[in-house]
Amino acid sequence: MADNKEKLFSDFPPVSTQEWTDKVMADLKGADYEKKLVWKTNEGFKVKPFYRQEDIEGLKTTEGLPGEFPYIRGNKKDDNTWFIRQDIVADDAKAANAKALDILNKGVDSLGFSVKKSDLNAEFIRTLLQDICCECIELNFSTCQRHTLLLAQLLADYFKEKGYSPEKLHGSLNFDPISKMLQKGKDVSGVFAFGKEIAETLKDYPNFRCIAVNSVMLNNSGAYIYQELGYALAWGNEYMRQLTEAGVPADLAAKKIKFHFGISSNYFMEIAKFRAARMLWANIVAQYKPERTESCMMNIHAETSTFNLTLFDSYVNLLRTQTETMSAAIAGVDSITVTPFDKVYETPNDFSERLARNQQLLLKEESHFNRVADAAGGSYYIETLTASIAKEAWKLFLQTEDEGGMLEGIKAGTVQNAVNASNKTRHEAVSRRKEILLGTNQYPNFSEQAGNKAPLEHACCCGNGKEHGHECEKPFPALNTERAASEFEALRLETEHSGKRPKAFMLTIGNLAMRQARAQFSCNFLACAGYEVIDNLGFATVEEGVEAALKAKADIVVLCSSDDEYAAYAIPAFKALNGRAMFIVAGAPACMDDLKAAGIENFIHVRCNVLETLREYNKQLL
Repeated sequence: MADNKEKLFSDFPPVSTQEWTDKVMADLKGADYEKKLVWKTNEGFKVKPFYRQEDIEGLKTTEGLPGEFPYIRGNKKDDNTWFIRQDIVADDAKAANAKALDILNKGVDSLGFSVKKSDLNAEFIRTLLQDICCECIELNFSTCQRHTLLLAQLLADYFKEKGYSPEKLHGSLNFDPISKMLQKGKDVSGVFAFGKEIAETLKDYPNFRCIAVNSVMLNNSGAYIYQELGYALAWGNEYMRQLTEAGVPADLAAKKIKFHFGISSNYFMEIAKFRAARMLWANIVAQYKPERTESCMMNIHAETSTFNLTLFDSYVNLLRTQTETMSAAIAGVDSITVTPFDKVYETPNDFSERLARNQQLLLKEESHFNRVADAAGGSYYIETLTASIAKEAWKLFLQTEDEGGMLEGIKAGTVQNAVNASNKTRHEAVSRRKEILLGTNQYPNFSEQAGNKAPLEHACCCGNGKEHGHECEKPFPALNTERAASEFEALRLETEHSGKRPKAFMLTIGNLAMRQARAQFSCNFLACAGYEVIDNLGFATVEEGVEAALKAKADIVVLCSSDDEYAAYAIPAFKALNGRAMFIVAGAPACMDDLKAAGIENFIHVRCNVLETLREYNKQLL
């Protein structure tokens, strides 16, 4: 067999990198290699069109095995099992318990309970966890930051009362004052003092973490991948520093911190992010000189992003969250929450929650993503991405530390301003279609109506922007959590609520291929504002097309032809229409200046700011 393999390989001579490059250049036929094939990422590095073994030579990311320091290849040696988590708002202990028992029978093995501070008592905890075998699943809890210590004490008492083995209990508490500061823009750093007592209360529970790094909120605010990772590391290091300075041993401090990352739709980059995160965190913790190497393991809960979720064509959200879940699972995270597809416009119902659960179950039970540890390991592309993301995130981490650490960065507004700037840049990219949201700024559902659906607004955490009857005072900036689709949704809802739905008529004429392509482009462009679009096979004359448009009671007439033919068709069509509808030329022809001189004002093409153009049309049409 070995001889046959060697003979097989010898039949195919090795191909050098230069030979591959020469072939690529030949296929480009003179086009610019850098512009056509090299991807300039938002993270600050370039991605080549292909990678070879020589690209990963000397990379630290290829060192080690799964379950070994620095854990880049995952914390588990034998498989890739993760917890399937679903969160429950526990306003009523009995109802929350019933729901928990129900979903535990439907594939969930990790529960997240949100408990009001007023409900924190032993009886509530007993009712909430009745008939739940706490050693068989993962349990996660969140409450008011100032009352997390009480929650920790109640849980410790309950676990002792039930006689549970501490090492068999897995879960977490969501004690994270920094997240509140980012969310509210208010200084609650005094709450940090509870961290030591919370950690010591649960010190006998090695798999129960209680200090959280909720960098998912950076992801949901539009942060770039390197920003989420770099700030998450600084965030975690802030807690490590504060805990150890308060006298908590390094091993205990590290074992009590849990990272809660978001997952964006950048599939391969997200795989690389989680791998890089474990490696960088392991090296940070190692600097605190823990006694046990396993203390350097990063525990990661991953949650699909809300930044890219959409109200219109909301079932597309299932596609987004599915690929996001795949990337996190392949990367070897410890637990995953899939955001239900309808969360943007309503409280998720049984149907959407069931779909969210099943998205993970499909990956486990049918695709067997839980069987192989670090399936991406050794991929030239992903190993290179891992190293590149790690490099940029580490730069940001060091910069944050040089400026005094995460807490000082938040108080100075540096962190929030950087993430909010990314949010603004990404909104601009969406408005120009440089970042695509399928069904929103590209290929919208032409016939969809929102009906009673409306975006759920996020009120101020202290209640509708006011606290104790006064406007909230924010000593430093808060994160902007406006979703990428929000402005397009507002535009389309404006059209729908106006009671008038403008009709856009495609006056297709001339070159068959160009008129069809331009008509398709224009339909997609104008339907983003909720306009009714009417496509056509073609007209023999512009007069015939204008007559058909007026008969259809069109509010907009879009001339769709080739650049060369616009010189002949545009002005006659404009004059024939004679101001009875808005006239648009699809494209940016060389004769544009001549057409503008004739009074034609509207042109739509790939360099347009789609959002701003449609906003202007709404002003004129609604």
